[in-house]
Amino acid sequence: MMQRILTEKEAEDFLEKNGFKIVKRAFAKSLANLKKITKKISFPWVMKASSRDIVHKAKSGGVILNIRSLEEAESSFSKLSKLKEFEEAIIQETISGEEIIIGLKKTPEFGVVLLFGHGGSKVEEEKDIAFRIPPLKEIDIEELIKDIRFYKIIEQKCLNLNELKKVLMKTAKLSKKYKNITELDINPLIINSKEAQIVDARIVLEDGL
Repeated sequence: MMQRILTEKEAEDFLEKNGFKIVKRAFAKSLANLKKITKKISFPWVMKASSRDIVHKAKSGGVILNIRSLEEAESSFSKLSKLKEFEEAIIQETISGEEIIIGLKKTPEFGVVLLFGHGGSKVEEEKDIAFRIPPLKEIDIEELIKDIRFYKIIEQKCLNLNELKKVLMKTAKLSKKYKNITELDINPLIINSKEAQIVDARIVLEDGL
């Protein structure tokens, strides 16, 4: 069966339409766009190369952090635009908090599985991830959160558990609403004491939405 990988913009737009909170962002296809964006998004920025063909942005040098001025933004854009697959730049507000990974994966053994764990670039090294099979009740979500080692940090830093539970429940429900999702990765979801916002997302579909 044919598969389609959504761009980050498409994936985040899809999640936003389904009630998820996305970090404040804007898009630039040229240097001329950047000045307008300074009026919408405060520095420091995160700037990322966006393309259907760039799957691992960080590994390919497609992510630049801590951009603090228009001059730095223009330099960063010029650097990213030299990447072979570059289509446009995503500019995001920098937010503080802890990184979480949440996802869905269609498996031959269990059907769709919900995954949750400590997110960021070291996910594969840490392997601090737990799984559940939807549909899920609130008690299932609570048990899932407590299944990972990182739960101690969530407690210690008084991160917003209610917002985290909402994101997990919404993600689990997507698997029923959209049967053609074969993979969904939210990594990272940034969570702090106030809120939880998606900073990056990837979706693979069996066909169109």
